[in-house]
Amino acid sequence: MGTHLEASLQRDIALIRGKILEMSGRCESALREVLDAFVEGRRQLAYLVILRDQHIDELEREVDRLCLEFLVRQQPVAQHLRMAYSALKINGELERVGDYAESIARQVLKLNYGDLHLSFEPFQEEADLSIRMVHDAVRAFTEANVELARSTMAVEERIDQLRRQIDGNLVRQSQEGRLPVEALTPLMTISRRYERASDQAKNICGHVIYMCTGEYTRHQGAEVFRLLFVDGRHDCLSRMAEAIAESLDLDRLVFGSAGVTPGEVDPRLEPFLAEKGLSLGGRGTRSIEQVPNLEHQQVIVALDEPAKVAFPGRPTKTATFLWSVPDPSRLSGTLDQTRSAYEDAFQFLSTHIKDLAAAILGG
Repeated sequence: MGTHLEASLQRDIALIRGKILEMSGRCESALREVLDAFVEGRRQLAYLVILRDQHIDELEREVDRLCLEFLVRQQPVAQHLRMAYSALKINGELERVGDYAESIARQVLKLNYGDLHLSFEPFQEEADLSIRMVHDAVRAFTEANVELARSTMAVEERIDQLRRQIDGNLVRQSQEGRLPVEALTPLMTISRRYERASDQAKNICGHVIYMCTGEYTRHQGAEVFRLLFVDGRHDCLSRMAEAIAESLDLDRLVFGSAGVTPGEVDPRLEPFLAEKGLSLGGRGTRSIEQVPNLEHQQVIVALDEPAKVAFPGRPTKTATFLWSVPDPSRLSGTLDQTRSAYEDAFQFLSTHIKDLAAAILGG
């Protein structure tokens, strides 16, 4: 009887590991293909990466199901329980890597290669290191290799340095007129997304170390905080808030945005944000019903009265805030005619988001 149960346990573990490997392979392929699309200006390949992202999402749901069934059927303890917990976490990290590949593809589609005279080598070096980190992090999971996990984590510092160098060079080239202004934000976003993929790989390594040793290295002393910005239409204020928040590059904070009744994105918003070196990230509008795990948001900020419907009922552990911000998208006129209203909203959101983030991280 004991032999049969052990064989069943090992089969389930092998199935979970196999699916994680499959998902990792798809993520690595997406990151590699979108690099080729970027370097070679292959729009068709960029579109293909975007279309294939749904396969990664489907795998994420399948791995979640397998892990939950494993917990119910096997009722694991000790290292087997840590394996299931780590697999669930790693699954989420890989899904975000897939999202980053899709985001890079959307930035590639914004570039005009006829006006682009750029050295791609720094981007290729950053991307190669990020892809290798993802590969090695998942291999550390499947092999339960703590040393590989630790050595892989150390690579992230070099990727951070490369991203800072790339950003500095891009800004300098733009200021000197050697890089079109409209290319600056997409190129900086591409570099930032590859750096973010390495962050997810580092997180995976932390889960591997926990699985093998019980030592939880990721975000010592604190959990990840999820903040959601909500307004009526998800067309301006909430998108602006998310872009500002993401530009802070804070590891422990995950930001999102949504609307009560989504509409079309305000056409003046993207050029305004581009002037600030920010981007919408290529994502469309979405409703609060489309926010995954809405109940797990630690902080929800409503940017107008209608958005308060996103607040959970009492009792709740979610912190809620109402920031009454005049919405510049409701004004008619060109961006130049309404610029002061956009600046006022931007400054208000920047100040409050930085203060809120500091309070969370300080707390």
